[in-house]
Amino acid sequence: MIKQIRKRDGRIVDFDPHKIATAIFKAAQSVGGQDHRMAEQLAKKVVRHLEQEEASVPTVEHIQDIIEKTLIEEGHAKTAKSFILYREKRKEMREALSLIGVVDDCKLGLNAVKVLEGRYLRKDSNGKVIETPRELFERVAGNVALADGRYGKDITQAKAEFLDMMLSRDFMPNSPTLMNAGTEIQQLSACFVLPIEDSMEGIFESVKHAAIIHKSGGGTGFSFSRLRPKGARVGTTGGVASGPISFMRVFDAATNVIKQGGKRRGANMGVLRVDHPDILDFITCKERNDQITNFNISVGITDVFMKAMKKNENYDLIDPHSKKPIGQLNAKRVFDLICTMAWKNGEPGVIFLDRMNWPTSNPTQKLGEIESTNPCGEQPLLPYESCNLGSINLANHITEDKKVDLDKLGHTVHKAVHFLDNVIDMNHFPIPKITEMVNGNRKIGLGVMGWADMLIKIGVPYNSEEAIQLAYKVMCFIDCEGKKASHYLALERGAFPNFKGSVYDDGNPEQVYRNATITTIAPTGTISIIAGCSSGIEPLFAISFIRKTPQFELLEVNPVFEEMARSEGFYTNDLMMKIAQKGSIQDVEEVPEHIRRVFVTSMDLDPEAHVRMQGAFQKHTDNAVSKTVNFPFTATVEDVTKVFLLAYDLGCKGITIYRDGSREVQVLNIKREEKKEEINHELPKIEKTEPTHEVLTVGAEFSGGCAKCNL
Repeated sequence: MIKQIRKRDGRIVDFDPHKIATAIFKAAQSVGGQDHRMAEQLAKKVVRHLEQEEASVPTVEHIQDIIEKTLIEEGHAKTAKSFILYREKRKEMREALSLIGVVDDCKLGLNAVKVLEGRYLRKDSNGKVIETPRELFERVAGNVALADGRYGKDITQAKAEFLDMMLSRDFMPNSPTLMNAGTEIQQLSACFVLPIEDSMEGIFESVKHAAIIHKSGGGTGFSFSRLRPKGARVGTTGGVASGPISFMRVFDAATNVIKQGGKRRGANMGVLRVDHPDILDFITCKERNDQITNFNISVGITDVFMKAMKKNENYDLIDPHSKKPIGQLNAKRVFDLICTMAWKNGEPGVIFLDRMNWPTSNPTQKLGEIESTNPCGEQPLLPYESCNLGSINLANHITEDKKVDLDKLGHTVHKAVHFLDNVIDMNHFPIPKITEMVNGNRKIGLGVMGWADMLIKIGVPYNSEEAIQLAYKVMCFIDCEGKKASHYLALERGAFPNFKGSVYDDGNPEQVYRNATITTIAPTGTISIIAGCSSGIEPLFAISFIRKTPQFELLEVNPVFEEMARSEGFYTNDLMMKIAQKGSIQDVEEVPEHIRRVFVTSMDLDPEAHVRMQGAFQKHTDNAVSKTVNFPFTATVEDVTKVFLLAYDLGCKGITIYRDGSREVQVLNIKREEKKEEINHELPKIEKTEPTHEVLTVGAEFSGGCAKCNL
């Protein structure tokens, strides 16, 4: 009797014959088979064959050879072919992993390991990886759990809970925590906002601080609204001011030479109030795609401006130095220009400043006004404030009967809030003012990812009213449980120091919170690749595609779709390549209609569906929601205008759009039929030729959402 087998890495492990039956059944499923009993009978024949051989500890490779032989001898040629193709695919994966030089000891998959190797795993002085994925998670869990010791708690239990959340991929913290926890850097936050004062000393102090933050792995947001407009008199020198745009170029140049944590290019958000005298120059400053490339830009829009715009009236331009009106512009024309430039290449976005200063977003208003956000717009922050983020993988919180698993979700929320609060204590900020502000407010940003995957698994189309209502309910639950968790921590550890005088301070000593804000919906990006799920609350960007890296190109298929395709018997490699030509399956007749109904991609959606989903999540999110509204190449400026207005009407705190093909270089390339058409957007008519691509391709770290943010 066979009791043990030898793995490919040489390890001896217990033999489990059920795994043979499972492998045979999955191969049969991919060609339409549904007979579990037949798979079990074939597995018994494989085991009997092995037992007749002399080797007492067979290898995995030999067992798979016998499976192939048995399937062929028993007349299951189609299943045998499927199993052979599966082995070939796994062989390719192992060879690719070998090229990367990382042991996948958590079975994360090739692309997740590639991302970890590029940014997260520790390396020696020669650049050789000296850490496995599991060791990374153990390093992070152990370091973050140390904070429990400060409050007299046993760190062993906290480490075990934190490690389990990451190994199961139920929760992932933001990139700097994964990169730096337990290292000499120990800077664990992704989001920072720095002030820019109207003086040469203040400006270059912020340049220095931004460089230090980028070096430690963080991204920075700035409001340039305090700077005097171009041409304004400077009393101390008798000269004239060069204006905000010129200094944005200074920050951009500094960012260009620094990688975040030595591992990625620095990222910035630049904001200018819509009532700043240089607003027209700001709106058009990124008209050329090679200008100010290290910034996303957003116009800071006020309620006063929106009222004037809807009435087609003028509004005042305010001198930031004197605080007095110095001119007027027609609000409707300014808004049209914003929409036209966003249509052209995705810049600028808009943020709604008054909403970002609502009590839920800025609960410590005595400390000042929120002027800017982090680079992707989801985290409004006060000057010198930072926030650490983390996201729950919703796709892992579903019951067997395809319902949202609220019990498990609640437990994950409480553990995640505990984790993120600990991160604040373990954080080493590079600037003392940031340490003071962060420790005073203790903001955290707990969000979600895998939303599109969850909807698919429970059979709800992304672009349905049922999905919108479910978004309200899920985020309401997370918000409520997050506040409960923060309340319990406050009773144990104390409320955040700036609690007195905050919006929460109602005089009841029992009604306290540990954190000034709790929820944020981030774009997730690479952490969703590590978690093996869809990005943030974005829809799927494609069903099947080619992922290109410097080492290899691989066909990647959405795992939920592949599982359903195999179980229903319509999976073939040829079909996956056909789908990869478009990314979408809506016109692919080989895919059953009930599958096409739920597997909608970003380009299958009406742009308004994107905004309505963002608005649903925003309703129960303290901070803001990162969400990109994807437009087809043929969209018009009027389409963009409708979306911006809808975002305002639905209570969103900002909006970002991207029109496919509107930049010469983008990380997501979708095949289109070549055609010419005239695009009318109230400017001179331009004849556009759509670019063509043989197959949908993405960059190594693209996970969906904003195509321009991943460049």
